[in-house]
Amino acid sequence: MSVRDRGAAGTPAGTVAGERARHAVAAIGRATFLALVAGFFALPLLWLATAPFDAHPAITASVPAFTLDNFRALLDNPYVLSSLGNSVLQAAASAALVVVLAALAAYALSRVRVPGRDALLYVLLLLSSVVTGTAAMVPIFELATRLNLVDTHLGVVLTLSGGLLPAAIFILKDFMDGTPTSYEESARVFGASPLQILRHIVVPVIRPGLATIAVWAVASVWGSFLTPFILLRDPEKSPGAVILYTLYTEGGSPRLDLISTFSLLYSLPVVLMYVFVSRRYGFRFHGGIKR
Repeated sequence: MSVRDRGAAGTPAGTVAGERARHAVAAIGRATFLALVAGFFALPLLWLATAPFDAHPAITASVPAFTLDNFRALLDNPYVLSSLGNSVLQAAASAALVVVLAALAAYALSRVRVPGRDALLYVLLLLSSVVTGTAAMVPIFELATRLNLVDTHLGVVLTLSGGLLPAAIFILKDFMDGTPTSYEESARVFGASPLQILRHIVVPVIRPGLATIAVWAVASVWGSFLTPFILLRDPEKSPGAVILYTLYTEGGSPRLDLISTFSLLYSLPVVLMYVFVSRRYGFRFHGGIKR
């Protein structure tokens, strides 16, 4: 076969083999790069999973000398278990308050046509993002002092919930806007009140959105340090994020055995919550109705 015949018949076999080799090399390169990136992010998690069972943990990758003494030493601290209970209490109460208030506000903003509604919502969201953290702690502490909320779980819950509400309302409003109003009109014909419509019709439809807000609120409160650190005085009321700060030596050096062990225990509830909600809803959310 001549060169012209081979060109007419198609690409020569050598050229095809070369393209396949280049594609194979590119695929191997991408896989290697992704494996290195995954390993880079997986190493801290691997250390967190192994260091609590290591007799001499260090910030190095090594085979641990298996022991359970770290857990025994950690449980000797009288505030460890109570701090986990305080974290659960504050996170659950804040999430419940945020979900209920955000659902009511988002439903009202979605169904009632108020002049400047969208502008007000964006302003609240902007202010909640800008005026936060250390910038807001002085007026928050002053307000909590005047209301006798210092050193109380209620003060922490109200403060954290207030910071999460604007963003929660903004997210839930999108779910409310995607809910068909024909269901509500049918219920209104039969004499249902707005609260009954919200409870029996709207809430079952936007359950994925409510689950999203609940998980986000729990995770945010669970890792909050500054607010409970400033508002709480009694160590028995402090959450885990504050007690973790105390697991240092008098010289300020971290005790890796206690910190790694407590970090493992402290992260398990959030991981289990994420797994449960992920299996229940799959985190495949679309505004209003799950498709």
